[in-house]
Amino acid sequence: CNPSEKLDLDAWKKVMRSGLQEEASETVPDHKELSTLAAAREILADPENISDEQLKTFMECPSKSAKKKYLKFLHIKEIQKKNDKRKLDEKRERRLEAQEQASETEETKRNSLICLWSRSMDRAYNWRVAQSMIFGQPLVFDMSYEKEMSTREVTNTVRQVVLSESCNRRSVDPFHLHFCNLKDDSLYHKEFLKHYREAWGKLLVTVTDQCYTEIFPKDKLIYLTADSPKVMKTYDHNKIYIIGSMVDRSIKTGVSLARAKRLGLETAALPLEKYLLWNTGAKNLTLDQMMHILLTLKDTGDWKKALEYVPKRKYCGFVNKP
Repeated sequence: CNPSEKLDLDAWKKVMRSGLQEEASETVPDHKELSTLAAAREILADPENISDEQLKTFMECPSKSAKKKYLKFLHIKEIQKKNDKRKLDEKRERRLEAQEQASETEETKRNSLICLWSRSMDRAYNWRVAQSMIFGQPLVFDMSYEKEMSTREVTNTVRQVVLSESCNRRSVDPFHLHFCNLKDDSLYHKEFLKHYREAWGKLLVTVTDQCYTEIFPKDKLIYLTADSPKVMKTYDHNKIYIIGSMVDRSIKTGVSLARAKRLGLETAALPLEKYLLWNTGAKNLTLDQMMHILLTLKDTGDWKKALEYVPKRKYCGFVNKP
């Protein structure tokens, strides 16, 4: 403008207003776009599963039909996702069920095989014991020591006798066991009934209240006692060995030896010091340990192998040249 010309204020105002309107028109579309997205979210049925990009794509559709098609596409896509997830869950459930059924089937087969094996072995064991009752070597358990023991000691004695009977029943060549001097109203008998219950009447053992001297000839009987002065050298298959059914925590010496002498029977003690480097202490063994030793001697005749059933705490080792 020429400096001489006057400034037209009205024209200047129009120019300034037009610039402000342009600036405002530049900032409005963002808010407008946000409002349209929010409106689109309100229109759609499931706004949580639709992203902002999908909403923008929906709003950019040129027509209503295009928007409907795009919504149908999103709906089908969502259904496919749900179906894929459902199929994966069903497949996982089927796999878990198949694994459970397979494990149950395998466990059932294993249990059935174990039961079949145990039944077969029980038949075999019972057959051997039944044969031993006819042709086997007798072994006597003397049940006449109830007065020398407390109730707790009688309970421990019967428990050891039960272990001995089980060990004998599972051996290759079992003994014919005789429970002699066993009275019906004794503590021994009550404890046996507690352990065996209904099986007591089916037990393949000869149970009698008679003394062994009334059943067998005295010249064949040998009473095994740790107090005997005579040491047993070899195992005799023609003899009948007697084991005193007694557990004494106070180590009452000479009780079984005195009983054998009163009956006029031969006695014998195991050669523990001959084969073992014995520590200081009593040479009494439990009844089930005696059963293991006698069964091993009967089958092999090897003292070293038989005396391995002696507890390791009682000796230091075996003698090199017994």
